[in-house]
Amino acid sequence: MFLCFQVSLFNFVFLIAWALALPYAQFRPLASSICTVWTCVIIVCKMLYQLTTIDPDKFSSNCTLPRENETKVDLEELKTSVLYSGPVDPAEWVGLRKSYPLLLYLRNNLLMLAILAFEVTIYRHQEYYRCRNNLTAPVTKTIFHDITRAHLDDGLVNCVKYFINYFFYKFGLETCFLLSVNVIGQRMDFYAMIHAFWLIAVLYRRRRKAIAEIWPKYCCFLACIITFQYFLCIGIPPAPCKDYPWRSGNANFNSNIIKWLYFPDFIVRPNPVFLVYDFMLLLCASLQRQTFEDENKAAVRIMAGDNVEICMNLEAASFSQHNPVPDFIHCR
Repeated sequence: MFLCFQVSLFNFVFLIAWALALPYAQFRPLASSICTVWTCVIIVCKMLYQLTTIDPDKFSSNCTLPRENETKVDLEELKTSVLYSGPVDPAEWVGLRKSYPLLLYLRNNLLMLAILAFEVTIYRHQEYYRCRNNLTAPVTKTIFHDITRAHLDDGLVNCVKYFINYFFYKFGLETCFLLSVNVIGQRMDFYAMIHAFWLIAVLYRRRRKAIAEIWPKYCCFLACIITFQYFLCIGIPPAPCKDYPWRSGNANFNSNIIKWLYFPDFIVRPNPVFLVYDFMLLLCASLQRQTFEDENKAAVRIMAGDNVEICMNLEAASFSQHNPVPDFIHCR
């Protein structure tokens, strides 16, 4: 999450690694290793930048305001631009700045390093424990291993345990649809329109099997679009004092259009908080892709039950003949 609140070139590596690793599980160990090494590199660079021998004022740029015929932006609005509001430190675009106290400045990076180390410790401990006791990895990564589909209708406690284990297995697709609608409602911009088109395309398939066939492409789209949007949030380096072409005197763009198109800009910067909603959608879509793969495994179907649809051509009166779930409504 801190990547969206500290947009920089340094953090772009983290986003690329996990945007590709989430939908493609085989890359997750590699992504963890890359992030661990890169976090250490960032910590060292941030510590070196705090040396007194490095003075940002010596290499900062002082950009001059353009003349009236060179831009259509008001003077008061131009003064809020990153280029003209003060000296431009090129290191800030990379992700470095002078800060005190240093521990507070490195807090997020140290926390990430601790989480990555904790993850590796857990996985190594589990692997060692299973090898030592000749155990195999469980078929499903659940909390209550003794709860199966047969226990769902066997009391309220077992029902709660079952849904703790398999809620996303049963309702993950619907959760993804809700998150997609949330992204559209929160953003209300050009990329929200693209998300809406994808949602319509997925819903048009209707059948779960047909949706499962197009789902890997949907996950690839989400991974690519969040990477591209973060690249737009970073933008071009401000140090050369070159503004974007849509701020020139010949362009017919105002701040509202730039904001709707999610263009990089030094006055109206793209809102990186939108990427939090996109990331949550990518996370759930990646889990749903794994669910679609698990539905084809016999061992998982035995434990969690199947997600086979009841035929739409059946009449309501004949549902009980094809539905294995007990009828608690008409049981009397």
